[in-house]
Amino acid sequence: MPKITVHEYKENQRDEWEDFVSNSNNGTMFHNQSFLDYHEKGKFNFHHLMFRDSDELVGIMPGGLQDNGSVFWSPIGASYGSIVTKDIPFNLALDIFDSFLDYSREHNYRELYLIPPPLIYSHVYNQHVEYAMLYRKADFELHYISHAVPLTKGNYFNNIDAKARRIIRKIIREDKIKVVESTDYEAFYPILEKNKAKFNVKPTHSLRDLYNLQELMPENLKLFLAYHEAKPIAGSLLFLANKKVALCFYIMLLYEYNHLHPAFIVQSESIRWAQENGYEWFDIGVSQDTTAEDPMAPAQSLIYFKERFNARGILRSTYHFKLQD
Repeated sequence: MPKITVHEYKENQRDEWEDFVSNSNNGTMFHNQSFLDYHEKGKFNFHHLMFRDSDELVGIMPGGLQDNGSVFWSPIGASYGSIVTKDIPFNLALDIFDSFLDYSREHNYRELYLIPPPLIYSHVYNQHVEYAMLYRKADFELHYISHAVPLTKGNYFNNIDAKARRIIRKIIREDKIKVVESTDYEAFYPILEKNKAKFNVKPTHSLRDLYNLQELMPENLKLFLAYHEAKPIAGSLLFLANKKVALCFYIMLLYEYNHLHPAFIVQSESIRWAQENGYEWFDIGVSQDTTAEDPMAPAQSLIYFKERFNARGILRSTYHFKLQD
C-alpha cells in the first residue's frame, strides 16, 4: 500500500506551498497560490492537494472540482497543473500517484483531468510522474501542439530563417518602430481585444486580471510594446513561468499595420530579452485553429510563423482517468 498521505491545502500552509513550488523540479508560476489569487473569490471550486511522506512534503497539486464535485481538474484557472515534485525516483512518483487515485476513489470522483507542464519546464528532465499515470492506464483527452525556441546554443538571431532576419534588420535600419518594456496594459489591451475579435474569441484575461497579476506577481510578467509614430501597434506579454522557460502568452498586432511587420520585431526583441536573461526556452504557446470543429486542429500559418524563429513542436497533453461510469 502507498505510504503517502494526501490532504487538502489550507491557507495557513501558503508559505510551505510556495516554497515547495520554488524549489521543485517542474513547478511553474501557474502552480503558485499567488497566481491563482487573481481570480475572484468563488469563481472556481478550488481543491488543492498536498502529498506527504510522514511529515515531509513530497508533492503538491493545484486543482478544483466540477460537475457537483464529481470531476477533478488540475489545473483550474491556469495553464498547467498536475503533480509538482522535486527530481524524484520512480517508486516515489508511483506512490504519490497511487495515493492520489486512492484519495479520488474515497471522495467518489468520477473522472480526473491532469495537465502537466511540458517536459521543457523541468529543470532536470524526468517524466516519472507521467509514466506512473500511463502505467495506471491513463488515456488522453487532448493533445495540443505548442512551439518553443531553444535558447542555449549561440545567438538566437542566427537561428531565425533568412527572410525573417532580413525583415527584422530592415525594421531596425528604418527605425520606424520602437519596442520598449512597459507596464501600460491600458495601451496593450485594446490591441489584444481587437486581435482576438478577428477570430471571434475573447482574451483569456480581462484588463483587470492583467493588472491583478501585475500586482500579485510583478517579477513574473514582462510586457513589450511596439510603437509607430507614438502609437502602440503591437505587443507581447511574457509569463516568466519558472527560471527555465519564458512563456509568450500573448503576441498581438493591429492588422492595419501588418505591412510594417511589427510582430517580427516584437517577437525578436522578446526572444532576445529571454536569452539575455538566462532562459533556456522561449515558449510561444499553443498553435491551434480556434475556428475549427476539431479542438486539436493545427493553425498552419501560425505554426509557420513560429518555425521561422526556430521553434520546435512541444506537446501539451491532458491526461484523463475514468474512475466511474
